[in-house]
Amino acid sequence: MATSEVINLTTVKRDPTFVDRLTPAGRLLSRCIQCGTCTASCPAAPAMDLTPRQMWRLAQLGFQDQVLHSKAMWLCSLCYICHVRCPRGIPLTETIVKLKQLALQEGIGEWRESTAFYRAFSDVMRRYGRMREIEFMVRYFLATNPLAALGYAKLGLTLLGRGKAHLELPRLGGEGRLDRLFERVAELEGQR
Repeated sequence: MATSEVINLTTVKRDPTFVDRLTPAGRLLSRCIQCGTCTASCPAAPAMDLTPRQMWRLAQLGFQDQVLHSKAMWLCSLCYICHVRCPRGIPLTETIVKLKQLALQEGIGEWRESTAFYRAFSDVMRRYGRMREIEFMVRYFLATNPLAALGYAKLGLTLLGRGKAHLELPRLGGEGRLDRLFERVAELEGQR
């Protein structure tokens, strides 16, 4: 969506409850004064189709489809800079996480690679409590394009040779190290 694009509010589907479903941050998102600090602080903003400021305004107005189909949230690295610098104290990073969860629940697959990256990362972190690069990359490429992994073979061998990546067998049996934490968060968010 271009910045100069005019939106006819009478013809676009809106959901006035959308911002409320971004709890707890949804209630706080209504405080946003559109100052642009989040966009100015975001290292990924130049690559986003919507700037963070635009995304928050669309969420406030109830444009659920435009927000959830945007690539912006998938480019967020959760660095918390926007959260720390927001003059209104809005938990923007937590809101991004909620947007990702909603997009996954809705089955929005436009940004399949980004979604697969997010899922593979969180699955490995949940299982081990830390990153295991080889398993992460295997999960990611299996979910997207297994043949694309061949293009990274030389880099992988170089990393292995320099001791920057380690071949580790997956741990068999038992629950993940962060399972209880993930379950408690889901419980607190009302997902269980």
